[in-house]
Amino acid sequence: MNRDVLLTGFGVRTAFGAGAQAVRDGVFGGHPAFEPITRFDTGPFRTGIAATSGPAAPLREVLAECAEAAVRMAALPAGGEAATLVGTAGDFTGLTRFWRGADPAGSAAETVPARQAALLAERLGVRGPRIAFTTACVASATAVLHACRLIASGRIDTAICAGGYLVEEENLAKFGSGFALSGDGMVRPFCADRSGLLLGDGAAAVVLEAADAARRRGARPLGALTGWGAASDAYHVARPHPDGAGLVAAARQALRRAGEPRIDYVNAHGTATKHNDPAETRGLRTIFGRRAEAVPVSSTKSTTGHLLEAAGVVELVITLLALREGVLPPTAGFTEHDPWCDLDYVPNRPRRAEARRAMTVNAAFGGANTAIVLERA
Repeated sequence: MNRDVLLTGFGVRTAFGAGAQAVRDGVFGGHPAFEPITRFDTGPFRTGIAATSGPAAPLREVLAECAEAAVRMAALPAGGEAATLVGTAGDFTGLTRFWRGADPAGSAAETVPARQAALLAERLGVRGPRIAFTTACVASATAVLHACRLIASGRIDTAICAGGYLVEEENLAKFGSGFALSGDGMVRPFCADRSGLLLGDGAAAVVLEAADAARRRGARPLGALTGWGAASDAYHVARPHPDGAGLVAAARQALRRAGEPRIDYVNAHGTATKHNDPAETRGLRTIFGRRAEAVPVSSTKSTTGHLLEAAGVVELVITLLALREGVLPPTAGFTEHDPWCDLDYVPNRPRRAEARRAMTVNAAFGGANTAIVLERA
């Protein structure tokens, strides 16, 4: 079988708040959400800045909020059959509370990655496979890819794909010790004066359905996932291949699966780090060839921060909104091009554009790369 995959519902939360309007105001408005972290003492860390939204709720609650919104939008029947696929490294905040003795014995079991998928399925009351993907910054994109494969092959009709990350001490320490965090409180992807990434709170969920099953129940499609791909650089534990080889391989898979369509916009990985941005630019030039300079590219991490395991699914929702509303989100805080980054990065302001098809790409430590082609319904 080779069934079409439709997106019929979504829920999203970033540091700007919950729902699509918060994304419109913040991400599409080009307003970075970075501010001093107040949920824990940042004195021991290299930076105390991130895109956060007050005290951290339990991750399971944030995931459930987004998934319930997605299910409502899709009007899925209660108690049905659906895969629950979650991109997560677990609830680091909960683990920290446990090890400090603030939570009772046994609570650590509720924070591990696999339990996040199980807890979400139980909360939603759905039956079907429950899988947690822990592939770092492509985790939730991998959840979406796996759902597409299951649906297209006829193994399932419906999947609820989610991902979440909330800023906490452990990853702030890890990225800080690797000198990957911005030193001036801003994230400027593809710019000559970029100095690194900043972390951010984020979560999202999408409902994906086989087109024939969605039609039978009268669902309203919001978009179609027509292509998907995943590949590895097999190059370095943390750095991307200088020519973006894994990105190119993943994108070519996705484009072949989609029938080699004309892409009107790319939501880039765009971390504002020394090695990622030129490698990603070279990869996009290889993918699009002579058209590369005519394809708008932006990094929404310039406003949301890097959402780690949640990045793939949150950026999928942002890309969906761009297609449906005819507005491309900007790369905020843009100053001047890096000489090695010479594409159209939609600098500083949103741009009106009648885009029909877009591609969203993500990358992760270990050389993992994903690409998803999304078409406006």
